[in-house]
Amino acid sequence: MKKLAIVALLLIFSVLAGVQAQSGPSGELVVALPNDPTSLYGPNTADITATNAAAQLYDGLVWIDDEGNLVPALAESWEISEDGTEYIFTLRQGVTFHNGEVFNADSVVATWEYGKTPTNQYTDTYEQVSEVEIIDEYTVRLVTPEPNPLFLTELEGWWMIPPAYIAEVGIEGFEQAPVGTGPFVFVERTPGDRIVYEANPNYWQAGLPLLERVTFRIISDSTTRLAAIQTGEVDIVNRLSNEEAALAAASAEVNILSYANDRVYYVAFKNIGNGEGTPLEDPIVRQALNYAVNRPGIVNALFNGEAELIAGFTLPSNLGYDASIEPYPYDPDMARSLLAEAGYADGFSVTIGCPTDAYPSINEVCLSIQRDLSAVGIDISVEFKTSNAYWSEPQYGAVGPMYVDSWSSSVGEALPRLVGSLIPGNYYNTWEDETITDYINRINTTIDRDARGALYAELQAYMYDNPPFIYLYALNLFEATSPRVEGYRPRANEGYFLKSVSVSS
Repeated sequence: MKKLAIVALLLIFSVLAGVQAQSGPSGELVVALPNDPTSLYGPNTADITATNAAAQLYDGLVWIDDEGNLVPALAESWEISEDGTEYIFTLRQGVTFHNGEVFNADSVVATWEYGKTPTNQYTDTYEQVSEVEIIDEYTVRLVTPEPNPLFLTELEGWWMIPPAYIAEVGIEGFEQAPVGTGPFVFVERTPGDRIVYEANPNYWQAGLPLLERVTFRIISDSTTRLAAIQTGEVDIVNRLSNEEAALAAASAEVNILSYANDRVYYVAFKNIGNGEGTPLEDPIVRQALNYAVNRPGIVNALFNGEAELIAGFTLPSNLGYDASIEPYPYDPDMARSLLAEAGYADGFSVTIGCPTDAYPSINEVCLSIQRDLSAVGIDISVEFKTSNAYWSEPQYGAVGPMYVDSWSSSVGEALPRLVGSLIPGNYYNTWEDETITDYINRINTTIDRDARGALYAELQAYMYDNPPFIYLYALNLFEATSPRVEGYRPRANEGYFLKSVSVSS
């Protein structure tokens, strides 16, 4: 009986040990990159590929989670002055860098000072800060010359670096062997071939990362990347074309992810320059033209259904998006009725500019819009121009009162495209509306995210009823993953974080 009891206890201990072993990081994830990252040091990451590869090594003071919420990271909390120019951060204690250095206020100072080094490729975010003051070992004050509502969002990219290490090796040496506090630790890099990371055993977020090893393989040829995911050599491939995604989907060993990019496509109206005095100044006319364009037909015929209709310049992935506002439906009868109500039952004549081949299938999109508007009585001609000519003059002076264009945002908010296209006097502005200008100016000076989100929602509603654009679509992006990948969530700006990703055996 004693022997049986001992055997039973040994079996229990064995099972518990197995459970404990399985609870730690496990498995290797292999990610294909379309190009060799320019750098793994934040201020020198030149594109989204480099940013994604580097991001897994670091943490910032704050983080934007997968739902778009601004949450604490290496800063546990923060306070903002009433004038929006001073930020006091209470730092997380007990965090160490991969080399054993302690994270504290000195790290914030070093990150700022090295980040704004003139030889770096990207110094803007660091140069926004005029002063970093150490209050105590775990409290710092950051000062900006003027209020900036996007500052906390942009601060996510301030990846903390260890002061003593970078002082010893310099930026060039740091790029060869980067050190952060992030979920993964740099192991090795073979230029043009691969980058290898391992799990950080001392990561401050309990239970993370889930992966034991991450390998980035540089595969520049899209055909080779596609073959690699189909044969199981890699687990994730991004930046697939629509056609490549369709080919990959034919394999039972591949899952296709499709999601809308944070880029709006639209037809803009002018009420300045050669847009003054036209019927486009009437909001009822502009509503009519939104109803007149068969956007579902465009999406299905030209993009195989792989695009999302939009209801404004604020997208579902953006702060303040109001999901209750649905895209204009295709309703040519409504368009004709509204045109008649506005006094244009017989239509009117107008030209629409098109940037030849500047965007996917854009020539065909422009011709489709021409056909749809003609069908409701608008005598419309298309002006095709090369990209250089199209954007050669301020306020799109090279084209007529309507034109097709696109605008992206990488900050999770619509503010950059709103400011660029709708603030009077800007190079790309062609529509002036005092109410819209007032909303944008208020958004641009409102530091509190919840309050700023409410303003976005109000502006979205106003711009729906008083549209300065025909809202077209946001194209979908495509990625392929192997069936064993779990928890992978790419974002609308093509960014991703791997700390919560796992692989099944």
